[in-house]
Amino acid sequence: MKILLLEDDMMLNEAIQQFLEKVGHSITSVKDGQKCVDILDNTNFDFLILDINVPKIDGLSILEKLHKEKKMVPTIFISALIDIEDITRAFDIGCHDYLKKPFHLKELNLRIDKVLKTRQVKMNHKRLSKSYSFNCEELTLYFNNEPQIIPKRQVQIIELLTNNRSLICNYNMFRDYVWNDDDIDNATIRAEVNRVKKVLKEDFILNVRGIGYMVERPSHQ
Repeated sequence: MKILLLEDDMMLNEAIQQFLEKVGHSITSVKDGQKCVDILDNTNFDFLILDINVPKIDGLSILEKLHKEKKMVPTIFISALIDIEDITRAFDIGCHDYLKKPFHLKELNLRIDKVLKTRQVKMNHKRLSKSYSFNCEELTLYFNNEPQIIPKRQVQIIELLTNNRSLICNYNMFRDYVWNDDDIDNATIRAEVNRVKKVLKEDFILNVRGIGYMVERPSHQ
């Protein structure tokens, strides 16, 4: 994995870089915030490890800048700061974890793995409403993180709508994806979609009269 490390303490910087390279990561390390920003402007990374109190531009401001630019990269802050306001700000601006110095290098690697696993689960789950999500890998509908057992055709309907959130799925798309191009009429499609809607505890499937159906993308995702 490609990681950018920002740490101004030379010995700690080298220790982290050597350890993470030993376990298989590719590390680019810098010791001041401006250099970090310059690299991020031209290079993409899979993960960021940022100290907060560093020369020129602090780590918190760097992450704020990235999020304003809609660049969402998994991030762990490493810092000797223990002020709850600093920690709160770090999470408010979008960090995934906060590791207080001094720490064991193995713990840093464990935290990285945990962030990546959690992120992967969230990426597989596409939010459909306040309580419903759909796991595109498992092809499973979840209500409050509990899997829901529904017939295969209804799963296919929800899968089609999930993969096209904020877009209208017309009747031909349903015929193609759910019924494999069988020559069925629109009334049959409407009847099957209505069966899905009846089993839902939240009605997130919107009827677009005369055209088809859609699921709106929730504002928080």
